[in-house]
Amino acid sequence: MPEMDENPRGELALRTFAMPADVNINGDIFGGWVVSQMDMAGGIVAAGRARGRVVTVSIEAMHFIRPVNVGDIVCVYAEVERVGRTSMGIHIEAWTLQRHLSHRRKVTEATFTFVAIDEDGKPRVVPPEAPSTDDS
Repeated sequence: MPEMDENPRGELALRTFAMPADVNINGDIFGGWVVSQMDMAGGIVAAGRARGRVVTVSIEAMHFIRPVNVGDIVCVYAEVERVGRTSMGIHIEAWTLQRHLSHRRKVTEATFTFVAIDEDGKPRVVPPEAPSTDDS
């Protein structure tokens, strides 16, 4: 079981509401819906780092910690963990803010692997990280 962090790791990449249409038979938000939100957030971060198209190739070490409820605000954070020749490992965490409360709770985390692809769908080299323009 992952350690219970007090703060999300990475940048806020996606924020959305958990809606009644997304519940499973138990009345909790369907885990697959949460995974899809994580995949979108990771894809945004990976595409930015790769400066182009990426595809998801694997999900490693998915840990569901607690359920997501209807009406929760789901916040997905992502951070580039590793960059290979054509692939990137993106650590992704989903956190919730419950209705009318400001307390944040981690609900799941995983490492997604994305591969940079060209216009033909073939793997391409991930370019070097852009130099920082920060003068501080």
